[in-house]
Amino acid sequence: MRLVAAVLVALGCAGPATGQSGDGARPLPPGYGSLTQNDLALRVRNDDLEIRFIPLDPRVTPLLAKDAYHSLRGLVETHRRAIDSAASRAGVAQPGLALVSFFGQRPDARFDPQTLTLLIRNRVFRPLGVIPINPRFTSQQLGVREQASAIYLFEEDIPVDDSFTLSYADLESEDWQRKQPILDRERARVASRARAGVRDTVR
Repeated sequence: MRLVAAVLVALGCAGPATGQSGDGARPLPPGYGSLTQNDLALRVRNDDLEIRFIPLDPRVTPLLAKDAYHSLRGLVETHRRAIDSAASRAGVAQPGLALVSFFGQRPDARFDPQTLTLLIRNRVFRPLGVIPINPRFTSQQLGVREQASAIYLFEEDIPVDDSFTLSYADLESEDWQRKQPILDRERARVASRARAGVRDTVR
């Protein structure tokens, strides 16, 4: 999302334009959505771990309810310097961002942050940067019900209007494509609510 401007734009933090409507023509403002973070999350799990992946992309974050949207926005703002630095080192002006959380399913469950990849248009994308959100992430070890989260940077935007595959070791999720009808319906509702809000303001 940002190398200052780029990262801010990616969560709608750089100004009023925060996302694209279904036709890609007009930005969708935050504050009119009703989805939860779980609605945007992809999950994979085995006996050791559950992994949750949430794209931090302006085409979907405005679809979140107000509190969920501002929670993710604040998360990115808090870690802006680290995101900018990691993107700059990788030579990427506008990285794709995601919030990735690992949950322990048994005692002493270990995880490898670099094992998580995305398959986009038959090309494998490995994280070009990982920004830990809590100290436990650095230990790469979790107890039962413990959580470790990080912001992941990828070389290009995550194709949230299309499809991609989330992989971790032998675990895979192709569920993003199945979310498209839900996202499309919410985009239409957000656009309608936003228009109604503008009309109410004018009156």
